[in-house]
Amino acid sequence: MTKAVIAATGLFTPEQSISNAELVEAYNAYAERFNARHANAIMEGDVAELTPSSVEFIEKASGIKSRFVLDKAGVLNPDRMAPNLAERPNDELSIMAEMAVKAARQAIEAWGKPVSEIGAVLCAASNMQRPYPAMAIEVQEALGIEGFAFDMNVACSSATFGIKTAADFIASGSVKAVLMVNPEVCSAHLNFKDRDSHFIFGDVCTAVIIEAEDQAVGGWEILGTRLQTSFSNNIRNNFGFLNNAAPEGIGKPDKMFVQQGRKVFKEVVPMVSDMIVDHARDLAINLDDLKRMWLHQANINMNEMIGRKVLGREPREGENVIILDRYANTSSAGSIIAFHLHNDGFDEGDIGLICSFGAGYSAGTVFVQKR
Repeated sequence: MTKAVIAATGLFTPEQSISNAELVEAYNAYAERFNARHANAIMEGDVAELTPSSVEFIEKASGIKSRFVLDKAGVLNPDRMAPNLAERPNDELSIMAEMAVKAARQAIEAWGKPVSEIGAVLCAASNMQRPYPAMAIEVQEALGIEGFAFDMNVACSSATFGIKTAADFIASGSVKAVLMVNPEVCSAHLNFKDRDSHFIFGDVCTAVIIEAEDQAVGGWEILGTRLQTSFSNNIRNNFGFLNNAAPEGIGKPDKMFVQQGRKVFKEVVPMVSDMIVDHARDLAINLDDLKRMWLHQANINMNEMIGRKVLGREPREGENVIILDRYANTSSAGSIIAFHLHNDGFDEGDIGLICSFGAGYSAGTVFVQKR
């Protein structure tokens, strides 16, 4: 059985960024107009008054200070509160494919090998721009890659599920190298009119090349992968093609991202912590030897608690990477951004952990060792 290696990564970051102060100003302007427009209904108790947001509230609740987005103007327009992303003709590269191609080209350049050596393309993300043709096939075509391609959706865990899938293809001998991309246009499924979640997400795309060990130069050997799911409604998005069959429901808040944050925190932290500890034990990895963790970037309080539970102590500087202060929650891409930006300082044999978790519930762990 051929072992798999993470050979290279790439990152596309949008040019536009929104600070908490800018986001709060836009939301509060919207809330003020909403409350004025529904003043009578609010007084009669038929409509709930919208509470202002604040920078302090956002940073205490999440640790997020800013986020990158594809379109800043639409998000910050109190009359719109959504990005302006025009639909493209079918003969033009789609928005998600364009992001993925940019991240992939960076990864391919770092890899230093021709795309002819890639046998499969996976597009793993929380939402796809369309059901078909698959985004992965469009990316494959744009990059001139032969072989096969398909989309997969496991919400915020999509990247680790994608790495596991790629490693299994390599182990079976199906291909020698796989390109996995994680384009996330989270601003398009975030309800910027909801105080409790309007600050959570950002846009980005990551790319990972997973390669057979016998042809890889350097990189990170995948020591083991593990996946876990458990059904929960605490994070949900009801948007889909069946909405057209019940048009009276179109436009309701549940057609965008909704969550019960406190329940998610209470249930996911122990689930993920136990999963990491159990997986490490089964791989005979001493957690004291774990040099760095690249966790899903959802909430700083979750990440810090998972770090403490896994290590049995307060993580030292650099052990538990946090990038959500600049990027916010980027769904499946978060742990890969952390890995891409902060995998320096490793000697041969040093061990790290890529871990993601989210809606489903779903979780994935990928232990890697520097080659």
